[in-house]
Amino acid sequence: MTQAPVIEIRDLHKTYGDLEVLKGVDIAARRGDVVSLIGSSGSGKSTLLRCANLLEDSQQGEILFEGEAVRWRGRGSARQPADRAQILRIRTNLAMVFQQFNLWAHMTILQNVMEAPLTVLGEQRATVEPRARQLLDKVGIGDKADAWPAQLSGGQQQRAAIARALAMEPKALLFDEPTSALDPELEQEVVRVIQALAAEGRTMILVTHDMRLARDLSDHVVFLHKGRIEEQGPPDSVFGNPQTDRLRQFLSATVSA
Repeated sequence: MTQAPVIEIRDLHKTYGDLEVLKGVDIAARRGDVVSLIGSSGSGKSTLLRCANLLEDSQQGEILFEGEAVRWRGRGSARQPADRAQILRIRTNLAMVFQQFNLWAHMTILQNVMEAPLTVLGEQRATVEPRARQLLDKVGIGDKADAWPAQLSGGQQQRAAIARALAMEPKALLFDEPTSALDPELEQEVVRVIQALAAEGRTMILVTHDMRLARDLSDHVVFLHKGRIEEQGPPDSVFGNPQTDRLRQFLSATVSA
């Protein structure tokens, strides 16, 4: 029997008032897959990721986690998740890393990494702290455990945010433009961590403006345009032999930029 994808989205629609942002999108990430979402600003990439993690309610379509469909009540603009316990369980297994780090300023880096396992999962500090320190070592900032977020560079803060996501031992990681707020030197610090996670076989969905990262890291690349999938496939195909004029224009502008 074929294993169900970790995350699967079928015919997803999302609107904000009269603005339809997603117009029937299908994606899937199987265990160990790295799926990159590329496209211009406003194409729906980040919205799709937020809907996948149930941070945003969608108006139509299915979201499945390891074959289990999210249960909804209501229809259209009134649709919302029907089972809060199910949503919490799914969210704890889909860890999100945001563009702007979103670290808690009043906590040390170590406290940031420990907080969710302690409060959400109810784990014991004696178990969580050694794991948190190990994760900070893993992302290369073990010496910053007792520092405050404001004392770290942007690249160090983003690596702390990745360690915080990993502390929940999620089934998949969702990255929303994890390097776009960083200058090129700091960006490479974060890219190296993401590459190491991919090499471990982590399941990831990655929204990125970095075409080299998408090409080198991905098993599957999805090009979104105006809320629809314009083109998708293996990176060699998407980047090496684009089939649509819109993707050719996009790559010409981004790869040469």
